[in-house]
Amino acid sequence: MHRRAFFKAAGLATIAGAVGTNLTMRAAAADPREAMFQSWVPEIFAPIPDAPEHSPALVIGSGFGAAVTALRLAEAGVVTTVLERGSRWPNDPWREIFTGDDLPDGRGFWHRTSFTGVTKVPMSFGSFGGVLDVTEFAGIDVWRAAAVGGGSVVFTGAMVAPERRLFDQVFGGVVDFGELERVYYPRVRQMLRLDAMPADIYHSEPFAHSRAWDDQVRAAGYQPVPNDSIFTWDVLRSELAGTSRPSATAARSNLGNSNGAKFDLNQNYLRYAAETGKAQVYPGHQVDSIAQDGNGKFVVTVTKLDPTGRHLATRTLTCDKLFLGAGSVGTSALLVRAQATGALPNLNEHIGDGFGTNGDVVLARGASSVAGHGQGVPSASRIYDESGAPLTLENWYIPGIPFETGALASLGMVLDSTRARFGYDAGSGGVGLNWPDAAQRSVVDAARAVDHRIAEKAGAMAEYGALGYDANARFTAHPLGGAVLGRATDAYGRVHGHPGLYVMDGAAIPGSTATVNPSLTITALAERNIEAILRG
Repeated sequence: MHRRAFFKAAGLATIAGAVGTNLTMRAAAADPREAMFQSWVPEIFAPIPDAPEHSPALVIGSGFGAAVTALRLAEAGVVTTVLERGSRWPNDPWREIFTGDDLPDGRGFWHRTSFTGVTKVPMSFGSFGGVLDVTEFAGIDVWRAAAVGGGSVVFTGAMVAPERRLFDQVFGGVVDFGELERVYYPRVRQMLRLDAMPADIYHSEPFAHSRAWDDQVRAAGYQPVPNDSIFTWDVLRSELAGTSRPSATAARSNLGNSNGAKFDLNQNYLRYAAETGKAQVYPGHQVDSIAQDGNGKFVVTVTKLDPTGRHLATRTLTCDKLFLGAGSVGTSALLVRAQATGALPNLNEHIGDGFGTNGDVVLARGASSVAGHGQGVPSASRIYDESGAPLTLENWYIPGIPFETGALASLGMVLDSTRARFGYDAGSGGVGLNWPDAAQRSVVDAARAVDHRIAEKAGAMAEYGALGYDANARFTAHPLGGAVLGRATDAYGRVHGHPGLYVMDGAAIPGSTATVNPSLTITALAERNIEAILRG
């Protein structure tokens, strides 16, 4: 056992705990911090325009599914309004537009004052309209975006297609995998310029952890497979050359990349939609409820927010066609509430069903050599294992720790059949769910067994489990389900019972994308579905 690694991890937890205390003191002394944020990122404080009172098409959300929908509607000549509760954040090669996981402030989190991340270290800060919403349900914390560009701003960039047999097991024949493979996965790869990490980036200092990770899995008999990534490699090269502030090479990802290292949706689908002249994104528009009136028009109640969370106005908008792209939690909450209150009375019994976490679990194992592993963000590679439950482990960085820790991190995605149902609380008007502890234990046990075996074979054992640091499934960054294709909707996202209402995002996926990151499949399904919807 590597005692040095154990004490190094213990020291890390102590240091991070002290950082959390300092953050609490700093926030108390400096709160409110509006003036500081205005000086750092004045763009998000610009006056927020009002969305039109009526739109032929209205899209709620601006993440992967929503952005695809907006572009394809606009290209078809449909005037489209996109509503996003978060801000439109700029990029700059030298300014720190976004905060980091290591010393986060309000720019990081959507109206929270504290956060406990994957390393289980609590931190505190002043409340603000930051980019990551951590929604707490019984048994699970859900990470979801709150920014123009949605999840593309706050994810780690890996975009991977599942295996056909696992996809078919999850989707049960509702979606033809062959069609995705022939048409829609390639379309998305081209639109988002996906490719694997180039050799010069892989062999650079910040990705020593990626090389060490690959060495360990090879020692255990696996052959690592390169991941397609959304990162723009020339921006990483500029970081390495000193012509841009370090971001993707310095453990910056969950809370945004200030220099635009990720080729996020603001740089492609949303930009192309705006360039048609038919689509416009309205930040600071939080959708509170949806309904349908007696004439068939959809009614959307919106609260306008400034970045501090101040309510500027409450408005009622209408549209002919309503496309839901607010993510699994956002879309499901709107539908469940509308069904319970009678605002959408014809929704069927499957509304709220099918939520899953994609089997997410974060892991840490010891390093066979504890010096100089770096914390570059893009994931270089993955392995697949089905010795127990089918699962993928991806090479990952350790969020918020831009220095060597004596640990190598993995993101595990286990094929887990557990599903939960969103429910409505009439007393509070809130929507919630309960995620069973048994599901957490199941994915942890499956992923930990594989990670432990790799560590043994690589001679890289360390006592991270004593700190609760070796496996964490108390959160998911990949919430899926709640309005599943072929159940709550037809096979293309048309919501049963309410013609003109569509689900275009991760809520349509039955709880799992079959051991891989959901972003590529969500985007490809949105391309497939909007094409069918536009055909009529």
